[in-house]
Amino acid sequence: MNQSAKYNHLFFDLDHTIWDFDKNAEETLRELFIVYDLPSIGLHSADEFITTYTRNNHQLWADYHLGKINKQQLRETRFRKTFMELSVNEHLIPLDFEKDYVRICPTKTHLFPHAHETLAYLQAKYKLHLISNGFQESTLMKVENTGLGKYFDNINISEVIGINKPHRGIFDHALTLANGTVDNSIMIGDSLEADIMGAKSIGMDCIFFNPRNVKHDIEVDHEIACLDELTKIL
Repeated sequence: MNQSAKYNHLFFDLDHTIWDFDKNAEETLRELFIVYDLPSIGLHSADEFITTYTRNNHQLWADYHLGKINKQQLRETRFRKTFMELSVNEHLIPLDFEKDYVRICPTKTHLFPHAHETLAYLQAKYKLHLISNGFQESTLMKVENTGLGKYFDNINISEVIGINKPHRGIFDHALTLANGTVDNSIMIGDSLEADIMGAKSIGMDCIFFNPRNVKHDIEVDHEIACLDELTKIL
């Protein structure tokens, strides 16, 4: 089914949808594991460190989406919690680890497969926009370093707008900025809570990006495992 006639505006999430957050984070953490000589404080497995951090980070971001914690709490907690879970003495936790991670990770450029060619194809047919719950500085750095900026008419960042997905306010803001409507727009994202439920709450169609085949019982308009599948839908 081709939806070309229906949509004028495509709204994309960035992290975990276009920018491969976990792959970029893993590369950064492996570098910092060596720089900070983490085996010297009792951490001998980079894999265990990355797995523990990833679990904690995903949970804290879910809490951030829902307004349970703020930016400072997220950043103060994720590595401290990870180090302490792995039995590192509190006094040995490297103080600048978070700062270096935040400095380095957004410079990484791993995207999900077929990102550029898919966005180029879609840009020829639609107006493309980003809606990100990321932080302003890192989001803009990711977009610039990957060359993604040329595809998007508008970049809506929750930290700037003051509203997080899934709250309808950020979708209303993005639609107004794009001069779009719920009926001629569709949201594409990986988060069932932030992207899919957020879009559905205002009556916007949605495409769930699910590369890991996460099981769920939420009704979505379309579900894809790879970005190039969008060229068959749109």
